Amino acid sequence: MAPLANNHISIDCVVLGFDGTDLRVLLVKRQGQDQAGEYNDMKLPGSLIYQDEDLDEAAMRVLSELTGVKDVPLQQFKAFGSKDRTRKERDVVWLERAQQAHVERIVTIAYFAIVKLDSMMNKVVNRESAEWVPVNEVGVLAFDHNLIIKEALKAVKREVENNRAILFDLLPKKFTASQLRMLAEIVYGRQLDVRNFHKKISQMPYVVPLEERQKGVAHRAARYFKFDRKVYNTSR
Repeated sequence: MAPLANNHISIDCVVLGFDGTDLRVLLVKRQGQDQAGEYNDMKLPGSLIYQDEDLDEAAMRVLSELTGVKDVPLQQFKAFGSKDRTRKERDVVWLERAQQAHVERIVTIAYFAIVKLDSMMNKVVNRESAEWVPVNEVGVLAFDHNLIIKEALKAVKREVENNRAILFDLLPKKFTASQLRMLAEIVYGRQLDVRNFHKKISQMPYVVPLEERQKGVAHRAARYFKFDRKVYNTSR
């Protein structure tokens, strides 16, 4: 017997990944048909919860079932309960067909995670159902999922302000100042002055310059740096 779903509470997961150049969000392809023929738009990985599962359990289940991604540090950050969440008839029709149940107002509990988008992470994603899309190229999504992504980015910014180590966890073990600046600009949503940024780096004892420089690049080879977590933890 299939688990009984709660038709008023859902989970949506915003998984953000940095691939060294772009910040991407993991979206799933909405399956099924509508009156025009079929759905071909995207949405966040999300679904109704089961009556007998906790919210955190539901978040991990939903993400794993829809994308193949497991064991990422999902963090609950906000609830979305506007009466207009299901105002689009097309969304309601799709959801009722998918759940095989009548759906009215739904409150969703949103989770976010931010991960290093490397070959291992790409390997576990089910590419038939999910796709990493650059945040600045996300189109119009189902329900209020554009708003949920916007709020997730704000949550990430707050987390980084409290713990800069999050940024370094997304970078390669050896990184350039430009890579760090590019990631910081994405997270903070604004351009940073290059000279001031380099000055700030020189004042961070946990950003350690290496003797090694880039190789095989057309421009002037940049110095590599590494992040010293022990120094960071003692300097906070």
